[in-house]
Amino acid sequence: MKVTKYEHATLLIERADDLLVIDPGSFLTPPDFHGTVAVVITHEHADHWTPEQLRRVLEDSPEARIFGPQGVVDAASEFEVEVVTAGQTVEIGAFTLQFFGGRHNVIHASIPVVDNLGVLVNDELFHPGDSYTVPDVPVETLAAPVGAPWLKIGEAMDYVLAVGAGRVFPIHEMTLSVAGFGLHSPRLERATTERGGEYFVLAPGESIAL
Repeated sequence: MKVTKYEHATLLIERADDLLVIDPGSFLTPPDFHGTVAVVITHEHADHWTPEQLRRVLEDSPEARIFGPQGVVDAASEFEVEVVTAGQTVEIGAFTLQFFGGRHNVIHASIPVVDNLGVLVNDELFHPGDSYTVPDVPVETLAAPVGAPWLKIGEAMDYVLAVGAGRVFPIHEMTLSVAGFGLHSPRLERATTERGGEYFVLAPGESIAL
């Protein structure tokens, strides 16, 4: 399974000629979406999906199925989004998708808390969306948020420790300056390596084989 990180929270996952897209948001420089069998949108915020990005996916792969929590179904009503819930498993193409969580992390008491689901792909890679959801199953590789309006780096470190993945790489970095990323990322690295895990940074367009 090949995982390619793009800007912010977008991941493209390839296996057996099938492509899975997670969170094609507003910061994304669109890649080639041909071969997409599924799109997972963790929640409704624009940095995780936009109508324009979703149309680009469907232009390249018209048969792609789209999955998201109820909030995404409501926000993306012009598209055929299939609602998924925590505890649900979906088999599609070369992928097994397991969904966890339910709610976005709190930004502020004045801002509504929206639906959010993390997704575990092929029992290997977990993308939590905007949450500190800890799956009740082992996670080999964690895509860990490193910067966000709702994120405190100490809590992000605790999250990495709680998940206990053997491999961790940072996502959700576009809210940080270069200097800010340089401060935050080493903190996640420390939380990873002190448990004996491997930490690595993927620039947009870089890939890893899992």
